[in-house]
Amino acid sequence: MGGPARFRRPKLVSLRTTFAVSFAAVTAVVTVLVGILSYNAAARLVRVDQQSVFDEVVQDVRGEVRRHSMTPEDFSSSAPGHDVVRPARTNVQVLGPDGEVSDGGRPALPVTAADRAVAAAATAGRLAVHKDVDVGSDIYRVATVSLGGGRGAVQVAQEFSDTEDLLRALQQRTLITMAAVVVLAGLFGWWLARRITRRLVVLTAAAEDVARTRRLGIQVPVTGYDEVGRLGRAFDRMLGRLAQSEEDQRRLVQDAGHELRTPLTSLRTNISLLRRIDELPPGAREELVADLGQEARELTDLVNELVDLAAGQSDNEPPQHVDLADIAEDVAGLARRRTGREIVLRASGDTTAYGRPGLLQRALSNLVENAAKFDRDGTAPIEISVAGPAVPGTVRVEVLDRGPGISDTDLLRVFDRFYRAPDARSLPGSGLGLSIVREVALAHGGAPFAAHREGGGSVIGFTVSGAGTGEGEGD
Repeated sequence: MGGPARFRRPKLVSLRTTFAVSFAAVTAVVTVLVGILSYNAAARLVRVDQQSVFDEVVQDVRGEVRRHSMTPEDFSSSAPGHDVVRPARTNVQVLGPDGEVSDGGRPALPVTAADRAVAAAATAGRLAVHKDVDVGSDIYRVATVSLGGGRGAVQVAQEFSDTEDLLRALQQRTLITMAAVVVLAGLFGWWLARRITRRLVVLTAAAEDVARTRRLGIQVPVTGYDEVGRLGRAFDRMLGRLAQSEEDQRRLVQDAGHELRTPLTSLRTNISLLRRIDELPPGAREELVADLGQEARELTDLVNELVDLAAGQSDNEPPQHVDLADIAEDVAGLARRRTGREIVLRASGDTTAYGRPGLLQRALSNLVENAAKFDRDGTAPIEISVAGPAVPGTVRVEVLDRGPGISDTDLLRVFDRFYRAPDARSLPGSGLGLSIVREVALAHGGAPFAAHREGGGSVIGFTVSGAGTGEGEGD
């Protein structure tokens, strides 16, 4: 026996086909319903109209024979003025007193026993009605009206088969029209589906290309301002942010690898010396242990700052309304306890912003720690200024110190990752603190800045969007 039967996966139907078939199906249902209802209404009106016309003719004949004493000759086709007494658009046949045909119709109408009884009736206007009478290949409706006094009767007939032929022709045309409408609706639906889904096809191809090649820098050529256009622009922005995030991660890994090599190399060298520590003089031993401790601390600081920087790039803390003056107060209190320095805080204006409190506190702490590090022996207080909004829609945060200051060349590079001025390379640190400040400022719709302080020292800070304009930044 063969192996178990394999079920073939059903072929996926494209959105274009689904849309076109759905459009054609809806149009077909609506067209069929409208066609059926329209035909039924028209047929009913035609039949009712034909019936009412026939009834009026019969009633006119009955009224005429009741008002006047009439004989079969009065309805004869050869009698003068017969067009007055013979109704128009009807087939008239005259019967004698015994029910014989005295003036035949065209075509001749059948005479039944009921018709003969009406012809012999003494009362004028007596009526006998016959429905669906076959006359040759046609169908008639026949009414026999007595002339009274046993003088005979007149038969009035109206053909209904031509009406039914007309309705059948109308039915055929309705069916043809419905079929044509359904076909045209299908073609129009296919064209409309192609027009609507063309941009979705472009988006799908772009997504498949990204999944296949892992290239995030492609451009998504989608235009328009409807939902598809918005989706295309959102997809393009998403790819741009993913590409930027990938580039940031790559650059961070490269920079981190470069900076980690130096302390790791020094650690390996000193560790190799530990094998001969007994051969070293006491002073050299103490210097070796001190170097190991210092390098371990620098390596720890570097790793911690790398973690902070990576956390700043992928921080998922929800943004909220925060008062930067309150954050600065917390940072100042913590810095006083850590450094023993005097920290002065000045706040003015509306200092409310919309952002992530943890990131903003980290950035401000880095600025204060940087000022304390480069002004280690200073006696002047470190100042924190929070002002808003000097420039409409922004809050400005700056830290001022009386340290050695920053050269004009270094002012342009202090916010680069791992950059350290030549005269600061002997100090502890990794060069990531101000880079974190820049990342936080950019994430909150602002920018970092650095300048010389009048009278000596530096002014380093950043701006963020105020609460009225920055909502949504950093999401």
